[in-house]
Amino acid sequence: MVRIKHLSVVILLLGSVLPWNATAVNQEGIASRFLAQKYSTNIIESMLAKTLFEIKQGKTGDALNTVNQLIQNTPNFKLAYLIRGDLLASRARMLSAFGDTSVRDPRQIEDLKEEAEKRLESYLEKNKDHLQPNLLIQLDSSQRYAVVVDTSKSRLFLYAKQEDGQLKYIADYYVTIGKNGIDKKLQGDKRTPLGVYFASSKLSGPLPDMYGEGAYPLNYPNEIDVNEKRNGSGIWLHGTPTDTYSRPPRASDGCVVLSNPDIKSLHPILNRGNTPVIIANGVEWLAEASSEVQVAQKQALKTSIEAWRKDWESQDSEAYLAHYSSHFFYSDGDFNQWANYKRLIQAKKPRVSVGIENVSIFSYPNAQQPMVVVNFEQDFKSASLQNRMKKRQYWVYENNQWKIIYEGAV
Repeated sequence: MVRIKHLSVVILLLGSVLPWNATAVNQEGIASRFLAQKYSTNIIESMLAKTLFEIKQGKTGDALNTVNQLIQNTPNFKLAYLIRGDLLASRARMLSAFGDTSVRDPRQIEDLKEEAEKRLESYLEKNKDHLQPNLLIQLDSSQRYAVVVDTSKSRLFLYAKQEDGQLKYIADYYVTIGKNGIDKKLQGDKRTPLGVYFASSKLSGPLPDMYGEGAYPLNYPNEIDVNEKRNGSGIWLHGTPTDTYSRPPRASDGCVVLSNPDIKSLHPILNRGNTPVIIANGVEWLAEASSEVQVAQKQALKTSIEAWRKDWESQDSEAYLAHYSSHFFYSDGDFNQWANYKRLIQAKKPRVSVGIENVSIFSYPNAQQPMVVVNFEQDFKSASLQNRMKKRQYWVYENNQWKIIYEGAV
C-alpha cells in the first residue's frame, strides 16, 4: 500500500497553492498545454503542475511517470528530482516534510519549495496574457520590446510594441533574484536593484560557466542610484550553469537569472541593446492596455515636457526654471548651480531653437513619489552653437505638477 497521506508536496504545496478539490482539475487542459510546446518554459511548468495535481488525486504512479518525463526533457531540473525522490520514498515510508530525502542542507529544500510555489502561482494565474503593468511605458522608434521584472512573483514579462504604440504581452519567464532580496544599496550586498535600466548587447568575451548561455549588462547604478549613493556594479541578465536548469527564487549575487533556454530565446531582443528593463516589486496589473488615469498622467507629462521646451526657447529664465524641482541635480551640482548657470546664459536673450524627437517614457517603480524616466533626441540651434544629442531626464510628480529632478546627456 502506498502511503501518501502526509506526502510533503501535497501538504506544503498543493494544500496552500491549489485550494480546490482534486475533482476540479482539468487534466485534458493540462496535457494539451504541455504537449503544444514541449520544451518551452510554460510546458515545463505545466508538467510540474500535472505532477502535483496527480499527487493530490492520489495517482502517485501517474505522478512518477510525469515527473520522469519532466526529468527526461529537462535533465538538470533539481526541483523535479526532489519531487521524484519524495514519490519514491513514499512507497516505503510515510513522509512528514517537503524533501523528506537525504539532503544534507535543509536550506536547499526550502529554496526548492519556494521555487515550486512561485512556478505554480504563475501557472495558475488566469488571463495574465491580457494583463498590463500599471506603468507608464512609451517606447521610442529604436525600441520594439520592453521587459518588466516583478520580483515578488520571480517573473520576467516581455512586451512588444504594436503599431498603435500600445504594448502586447509576448511571454513570461521564471527568474532568480539576489540572495538577500531587493533594493540594492551596497557593493556585495547580494540584492537586486529596483528601477529603470537598459540592457546592453550580449557580452562577447568568454565568461565563467555560472553565466550560462550569455550575459546582458544593465546600467546599474543609474543616475538616481548614484545620487542616492547606491554603489556596486555587474548587475546583469544572464543564464545558469550548464548542470542547472534553474536556481531558487533568491540565489544570485544581485543579477536577474533565467534558465539557459529562456535567456537564449531572449537573445534576438536583448542583443539589440537599449532594451528597457523595469525591475519592480509588487507590480499592479490591469485588465486593460491603459487606464483613464494612465492616459491622463501621460498627457499631463507630455504637456509639461512641451511647456519646458517652449519656455527654454523663449529664454524666460524664471519660466524655464519653474519646471525644475528644488531637489534637482545634475553632473556638476544642484538646482542653485543650475539656476545660476542658466540665468547667466539667458540674460542676453539669445535666439534659440529647441527640437525634441523620439521620446520614450518609463515609470520608475517603487519610488517614494511618482517618477518617470524620459529619454529623447534634442536638436539645439543658436547663432553660436548647433548641437544634436541624446538626453535623459527624470521627472517627479510633486505638488500636483511634473518637475524635472535630473537632466543629462546619455
